[in-house]
Amino acid sequence: MTRIDDTFARLKASGKKAFVAYIMGGDPDEATSLAVMKGMPAAGVDIIELGMPFTDPMADGPTIQLAGQRALERGMTMDHVLSMVRAFRQDDTTTPIVLMGYYNPIYSRGVERFLTEAREAGIDGLIVVDLPPEEDAELCIPAQKAGLNFIRLATPTTDAKRLPKVLQNTSGFVYYVSITGITGAASAVATNVGPEVARIKAATDLPVIVGFGITTPDSAKTIASVADGCVVGSAIVKQIGEGRPVAEVLSFIATLAAGAHAA
Repeated sequence: MTRIDDTFARLKASGKKAFVAYIMGGDPDEATSLAVMKGMPAAGVDIIELGMPFTDPMADGPTIQLAGQRALERGMTMDHVLSMVRAFRQDDTTTPIVLMGYYNPIYSRGVERFLTEAREAGIDGLIVVDLPPEEDAELCIPAQKAGLNFIRLATPTTDAKRLPKVLQNTSGFVYYVSITGITGAASAVATNVGPEVARIKAATDLPVIVGFGITTPDSAKTIASVADGCVVGSAIVKQIGEGRPVAEVLSFIATLAAGAHAA
């Protein structure tokens, strides 16, 4: 059992949906990013998704791409991302943290070293969007042996033939991408998402969390109502990119969390 598993068990027992929030590590700088991160649990965030800045993202829209660029320009590295996690864990040992990013920085560091350091820092799960199931031996299986959940993405184009392969070694939860395309590009629609979530849940006992295209408390509530919870990323990152004070960003996050929890 990981912190992620414990969190979903607790939420299920209380009849609540999960609210997952994404920020880019080091955006706009490490201190500000850490301050937002530390305030997220009190704002109602059940699981923190922490982005690892990368020069060549594929799934991220302009908002998150720019966040990654800002972080890299301020000298953010994987060492600094892991330092943020260690600093967070000094005060919070229960909120799950999922690292989201791309395989290149992990490969460059070395899988064994990365997994050891991530685990020791207090990471609970990984989302590595450019590693398909055919490459599970690269990172997914070693991660699970190291005690980390490996969370896979399913999309509107994941058909019945592909879905079992996607779910094969997934753990923690399934991240359903509500739209075709990049982050922040369109709005999620519950009438489209609901049947897809039901299809995935028929094939797995894992919670299904929906992300992409959720920007308001109302949309968080609507989408969470047809799933086990929702993820908001670009809308939060946009606030940070606009230079909003940390307290204002956390207040916005709290409204989104309240929406999801009201589902």
